[in-house]
Amino acid sequence: MTDKKLRILLIGAHPDDCEVKCGGTAALWARAGHTVRFVSATNGQTGHHEIGGVELTRRRIAEARAAAAVIGIESQVLPIPNGQIEPTLPYRWMFIRLLREFQPDLVITHRPNDYHPDHRYTSQLVQDSSYVVTVPNTVPETPALRRMPVIMYMSDTFARPYAFQADVAIDIDAVIDTKVDMMHQHASQFYEWVPYNQDILDQVPDGDDARRKWLFDWRTPADRDRADRYREQLIVRYGQKHGAAVKYAEAYEACEYGAPFDEALAKKLFGEL
Repeated sequence: MTDKKLRILLIGAHPDDCEVKCGGTAALWARAGHTVRFVSATNGQTGHHEIGGVELTRRRIAEARAAAAVIGIESQVLPIPNGQIEPTLPYRWMFIRLLREFQPDLVITHRPNDYHPDHRYTSQLVQDSSYVVTVPNTVPETPALRRMPVIMYMSDTFARPYAFQADVAIDIDAVIDTKVDMMHQHASQFYEWVPYNQDILDQVPDGDDARRKWLFDWRTPADRDRADRYREQLIVRYGQKHGAAVKYAEAYEACEYGAPFDEALAKKLFGEL
């Protein structure tokens, strides 16, 4: 473990985004003793085909807390209605306060080009807040940060206007079951809403154990694909033998609006993982 305890802030648009994109890496950071927080920029109130409003919001907040508890980290759901987040000044101020109060070494969020407007605007709000978090006269009631955190993007497969470019790839083989355990807590999403939306609801089995196995088989191929897609980065990071053998991976791209990302910061932030 490094001498300094890191503070890692993962900001997804919805209550399950961090688990899907960063759950394995978060588990490794938590195992190493660092402070990690999952933030959902919206309350998830539209993510279902049968329930909504207060009932769904409360359920999704509870699911987010249960998922975070699997690895002993913090969970926070912001009071922005699902589907209504926009890069407005009030929401920018909310994000500035969030960043200043947490004082992160690293922030990870979506890329700004993405199929979902909630993802895009969450990313833009992080970017719009990035420099301003160091400006004392903006949102003056919350003390400004003295230094910029590193900002990085979660991986995706969108190609326009440019494809994701991995600066770091992380072996999550040791925690892939833990990652699935976190996603398993989001029953409203992985056993109800997303299967309905993808027209595979009839494939969801009954029973907790059967569902978890089904979830593993359904969702982990994306992590296998990332390992294959970013094999070169894994080999550079872990060496030929280890890197070539990694089955599951997560990957991150540096955002130029944060602190400049270099080898020293890569070692500081990801060196133990």
